[in-house]
Amino acid sequence: MAVMLRTALMAFGILASVTSYRNGKVEKVCESMVPRHGGEPNTTAIPYTLTVDTSEFSPGDHIQVTLSGSVHFEGFLIEARDLADVDGPAIGSFMLLNPAVSQLLKCHMIQGSAVSQTSETRKTEVSVVWNAPTGAPSAVLFLATVVAHYSNFWIKIPSPVITQSGMTPPSISSTSSTSSAPETTAILLQPFSLEGCGVWKSCLQDPAGCDPSTDLDCFFLSYRVEGQSVQFELSGTTHGYVSFALSEDEWMGNDDVYLCVNNGGHVHVEAAYATGRSYPEAADKNVLSDVGWRAAGGVIQCSFRRAVDIPQEPQRFSLTHPYFLFLAQGIAQRGQINKHERQPFISAQRHVITGTPEIVTGSHSPLIMKCHGALMLIAWMMSASIGTFFAGLFKPDWPEKTLFGQKVWFQVHRGLMWLTLALMIAGFILPFVYRRGWSTEATAHMCLGCIVMALTVIQPIMAALRPAPDSSCRWIFNWLHWGVGNTAEVFAVVTIFVGMQQQSLCLPLPQSTGILSGFIVWVAFSKIILVIYKLGLFQRGSESPDEHAILPGHSVRWKWDTRCKMIALAIFVTGISLFLIALLCSISAI
Repeated sequence: MAVMLRTALMAFGILASVTSYRNGKVEKVCESMVPRHGGEPNTTAIPYTLTVDTSEFSPGDHIQVTLSGSVHFEGFLIEARDLADVDGPAIGSFMLLNPAVSQLLKCHMIQGSAVSQTSETRKTEVSVVWNAPTGAPSAVLFLATVVAHYSNFWIKIPSPVITQSGMTPPSISSTSSTSSAPETTAILLQPFSLEGCGVWKSCLQDPAGCDPSTDLDCFFLSYRVEGQSVQFELSGTTHGYVSFALSEDEWMGNDDVYLCVNNGGHVHVEAAYATGRSYPEAADKNVLSDVGWRAAGGVIQCSFRRAVDIPQEPQRFSLTHPYFLFLAQGIAQRGQINKHERQPFISAQRHVITGTPEIVTGSHSPLIMKCHGALMLIAWMMSASIGTFFAGLFKPDWPEKTLFGQKVWFQVHRGLMWLTLALMIAGFILPFVYRRGWSTEATAHMCLGCIVMALTVIQPIMAALRPAPDSSCRWIFNWLHWGVGNTAEVFAVVTIFVGMQQQSLCLPLPQSTGILSGFIVWVAFSKIILVIYKLGLFQRGSESPDEHAILPGHSVRWKWDTRCKMIALAIFVTGISLFLIALLCSISAI
């Protein structure tokens, strides 16, 4: 009986807990804003934004706050916090615009200081009105926790900062675990602009020509010299971090790195150093000054100043020397860098930060990786495809002719396969040169590429050891040669598909995927036609004797077949050439 009672009480407690979250009664998490559903907050790109209808306010004003998203959500919690104390209590109170989907909560002993859902009904937008209280702080930040479905949730999504009219936004001091001095920052009231680019400041934009003040997907870096220091501006669309690095070469590693990390509505700006290909480690000393930041609409912007030379910090590069510039962004979990989300953008040439102002151009892919991609595409889309198609189509032709002592079809096939192997070896080596060895974070593309390379090398070794044509074991070689070749071709196609999404070779998607899919369909269709031909389902030409033949009864069937096959080969090669050229153009454009 006692066991049954305890079980019933536990079931009732679980049911009550689940019901309370479904109906939005979440006062217990007002402070942390973290749902008690179990699991960790989602750290992927946030599909929701929190916006306000003004940038300034006065006590007594009514400010509309809107939570919206590109995907549905079931639950939410919205609060207003003092920008100088975002971990402190909620401030002000809200009014409802749609009581059917939202309700007021009593957080931190203030009635209506938070808003949550009334049920788990799916929605894509919720709007409420915040009442600015008397004695409101000089700057206010709204935070939202959004539950897409139960354990899939994002916490403390920040809104743009709103400031009280006639008051100066506060400077915010925070001390990181690796810094010996507090970092004092100020709130940036206006976004960065292109004003002065190429005139009194240098600018790097991705995509080229984008404006950080208006384009949400603009990745932007500017720097200008002021005496013995340089002022930097960095902007990017992410809810995690944006960063740039000074590098002595085109490879990531051993670089002077600067990061702007969003940590629950605060943006921490810090210098770091990347050793090898590991994640950057924050500097022991704070070498940055005049730090400012803003986070609005999923865009992080930060500015800071550093000295041209910092001799006491050898990991801080002198800005009088030329460097490649890397720009990257990604996600951060609890303020710590997690992983890259965006392909790094690399300046095309070395630049001296203290040099003449300019518009910096760059690329998402170094030349060495473009060559890798081009070699692999030529090897498998052109050389290997033509080699196998030629062998399957022309094996019965030219029975009495030889080329360098071997049948014509065999020499052409072997030559194209050797060319495929040579292109493969060259393309296989380039990523190791680019990464300076085997990467400790080997991807599926790298592993698949090694399999394809191994299968490609096995083929000529088997061919060199093949038994004579009249040997009783010849059939074993034939099946192995056919099986290994087709397996390598299938793995090669899969490897190319996976490789299109590699960070070091950022092809435009989904266009490139569509082009490669078209190539696969074209090759499959051609091979089906080839199989049908081999089964004798096509008319193979006239069986009547040639009246001009030297020998009686001699047929011209093979001549007719060869002409048809040459036309078929030309059509096949034209098709794969068009697909190959389209992908090569995509590579050259990145």
